[in-house]
Amino acid sequence: MKSTSESSQPGTHGKWKSHAAAAAAVVAAAVVGARAVDADSAWYKALDKPQWQPPSWAFGAVWTPLYASVAWAAGRGLSRARGSERSRLAAGVGVNLVVNAAWNQLFFRRRSPRAGLAGTLLLDVSNVHLIRRMAATDRAAAAALTPYAAWCLFATALNVSLVRRNPRRRGHL
Repeated sequence: MKSTSESSQPGTHGKWKSHAAAAAAVVAAAVVGARAVDADSAWYKALDKPQWQPPSWAFGAVWTPLYASVAWAAGRGLSRARGSERSRLAAGVGVNLVVNAAWNQLFFRRRSPRAGLAGTLLLDVSNVHLIRRMAATDRAAAAALTPYAAWCLFATALNVSLVRRNPRRRGHL
């Protein structure tokens, strides 16, 4: 039998589980992605980069709060979604995080700005899909994803510039 305090807060345990699962998934994606980055490699240093590219340290400074907002939004959205909508939202978050981590693999591990561009375009599509699905469940969670989506669009523009400026920069130098 539940106590009065337990019955007055239905789903509290489920909300914490949703937030913990979302945080774990985001941390896993961040770690997998970060392990592929090698901004000190001769290949990356030799790329012709635009003047408007932020310094290397800025990427970690930006991604940390962005990943925190993705974890918060995913946890909030998942804790509010029910039934098949919750399953679809969880799948959308999972696909988005896989595509997010895959960009680093495509760009840095393959040493291919073109493969990276394909990955970041897929991430942009995934972001639109995720924000739309999240908005159907929770508008605040969807709004929290917009800085992440905006930064990914900036990353796409940067990746386009790198492809244009480095038409033959694939593989080892």
